[in-house]
Amino acid sequence: MIVKAEARFVRQSPYKVRLMLDLIRGMPVEDARTTLEFTNRRAAQVVAKVLNSAVANAEHNNALDVDQLYVAEAYAGEGPTLKRFRARARGRAGRIDKRTSNIVVAVAEKEDEDN
Repeated sequence: MIVKAEARFVRQSPYKVRLMLDLIRGMPVEDARTTLEFTNRRAAQVVAKVLNSAVANAEHNNALDVDQLYVAEAYAGEGPTLKRFRARARGRAGRIDKRTSNIVVAVAEKEDEDN
């Protein structure tokens, strides 16, 4: 069973968030938490919150064993872009795109290999 958690409209570009998600994809939950805790990136904090939320959903809503969970899926899509303008030379305007992300982390319980 796969249990998901999502954070939408996070004010960080999807490219930067995907760097963190690539680190933890496929890891056991405890290893992923440790990796995010010691990664010196702003996106690591947000991804850690989404991961903790997915684990809480699995434990509370589906009664899954936390020690058996691993990160099954982790991806970041692009949210709406805030468009801002900055004054440039000769009366022109330069556009600044402030990107947002929609982050999804899914956890699943490991299958027993003694079957």
